[in-house]
Formats: sequence, structure tokens, C-alpha cells
Amino acid sequence: MTQAPLAQRLAEGIAASGPIPLAQYMAEANAHYYATRDPIGARGDFTTAPEISQMFGELIGLWFADLWDRGDRPPVRYVEFGPGRGTLASDALRAMRKVGLEPPVHFIETSPVLRAAQAERVPDAEWHVDLVGVPDDAALLIVANEFFDALPIRQFVKTGEGWFERLVDCTSGVFHGVVGDRRFDQIVPQTLHEAPEGSILETCPAAIAVMRQLAARLHHQGGVALIADYGYRGPAAGETLQAVRGHAYADPFADPGEQDLTAHVDFGTLAQEAVAEDLEIYGPVEQGPFLEALGIGPRAASLAAAAPDRAEDIDIAKRRLTGPDAMGHLFKMLAVAAPGAPEPAGF
Repeated sequence: MTQAPLAQRLAEGIAASGPIPLAQYMAEANAHYYATRDPIGARGDFTTAPEISQMFGELIGLWFADLWDRGDRPPVRYVEFGPGRGTLASDALRAMRKVGLEPPVHFIETSPVLRAAQAERVPDAEWHVDLVGVPDDAALLIVANEFFDALPIRQFVKTGEGWFERLVDCTSGVFHGVVGDRRFDQIVPQTLHEAPEGSILETCPAAIAVMRQLAARLHHQGGVALIADYGYRGPAAGETLQAVRGHAYADPFADPGEQDLTAHVDFGTLAQEAVAEDLEIYGPVEQGPFLEALGIGPRAASLAAAAPDRAEDIDIAKRRLTGPDAMGHLFKMLAVAAPGAPEPAGF
């Protein structure tokens, strides 16, 4: 029996039971979106840093290798959340091998389409739906590049009567946001209680759950995690929900499951969760200065010298990754390390 399109199923569910939380809408839309396509690259909807240049993955690989070396080279496992096409891992692992680090590879990925792409680039990887399946017999080198931004968020709207959750309704086949009838003042930070009417607070329970799981494993096993994403140090009021389709912004409530839904990452809240597990926090710092500190300038010069005909393209890629008017300012890096781990470079 053929399953009804996602938009139809969502509309029917809303018609039967009423508006649904934004988090539910976003979770179902993104689950369908990522399960049914490879969204990355010129023919997709967006491009990530590893796809712009091999320099990104190489520098992250050497960043991990440096920590491993200064930490007396313990047994480690490489773990990547949301590995995309496997490009970052392929580049990072290649750089690691050059300095004698060859860890087993674990990918946290649910999309069958992306798992197939990852297998082409990193055929020896093992796949899991979360950290539970990753063995606990070694320290962990964890990277999450543009993973947390796709996790479902809740939104709360300030009205004259207080803070209420934003829900998703459907009228004549058109999805749209509405304000629910249940107050949530008790979960809003005290600093935002006097925010003006119309203010929006975003929270991401899924991100907190992942961070708690990640932090607990690092505390138990040792290691470090590097989180790279676009975001801010919160909590703070402001709406960041957005949709991207064909490399252009789109209406988040149009065509659920057919476009990428994301929200800016609250690095402040992620850091607080890690601190609660007694981990060491570094950052967040902007991606541009981080990559510069790791040596993207000399690496770009080396690549250009080896391939003079590609020198201009290499310089353009470097500027896309580090420029304040490109990814260098908006994207942030947050490192979370086990107690006693060496201080990481770039912070």
C-alpha cells in the first residue's frame, strides 16, 4: 500500500487532533527530507564547509591528531554526527593517517541515501542511529558539523498574557504558525520575562538530549568533541527558523519534507549542559579565526603551489570558509573535552 505524501498526512493529523508543536512538524519534515535525497552540493539545496574545500576536513583531522598525540596517544574511535556525504571524514582521516592515527570510524546517520554516499568515501565505517551503538572501550574523537542546526526546535511567543508555544496549523492545505493556549512562563529564563510582545524564544530539547549523551560518554571514556555550526551564545530572544531549497531561502511552512529546515544553534545552552557533566568547554569561537589559527593560510598556499591552475579556486574556497562576510563569522566552533584532556588548538 502506497503511503500518502507527508504534507497530506500532516494535514490529516492536524484536522483530526488540532495544531501540532513546531518541533513535531520540523522533526517529521526533516526526517522525510534527509531520508529521500542527497541534499548537498550544486544539484542539492545547500553546500557545507567540507564540500567547499578539502582544507576544512584536513585541518580538523590534524586538530584531533594533535590532541591525541599530546594526550599520550590513547586508543581512540572517530565518531561523526550527521556526516553528510562522508567528505569531512574522508579528508580528516587522510590527514590523520599521515601522522600515524588510524582510528575505527563510527557514523551517526539515519538516512539510507546518505549512508550509501558515505560508504563510497569511508567504506570501513560502522553506522549507528545514536551513540548507544558505539563501543565504550576507547576515548572518542567526536565531530558534529552542521548537525545540531537540523534538530527540531520549540518556539515560544510573548503575548500580553505571557509566553505561549507556537504551533503549526493547516487551513485549506496551507500550513502556518499559530499561538497555542497553554502558558509556558515557567520555562522562560528570568532575563526574558520582560521581553516585548511578539518576542520569540527558541529551545531545542533534542540538542540538549544529544549533548547530555555525548558529554556523559566523554566523561566516562575520555576524548573531545568539536561542534561546528551557525549560531549564537544564548539563551536569547529571536526567531531563526529557516528553510533552504535550491540554495535559496524558502517559506518554512511550504512543502514539508521537500526542503531543509534549520535553526541557529544556541551554543550557550549546549555549553551549560556539558559543564553540568564536569567537562571542559572551549569557545565558541568564530570559524574564520579558528581555521586561521589551525593553519589554513599555509595549507592553501601549499595546495596552490602544487596546482597553480587551481590557485584562484583555492583562494576563493579559503575566503568562503574564513571570510567575515561568508562562513567565517556566522559559523562557530565549540570544543567539549573530558577532564584532564590537553587544551585544544584554535581557542
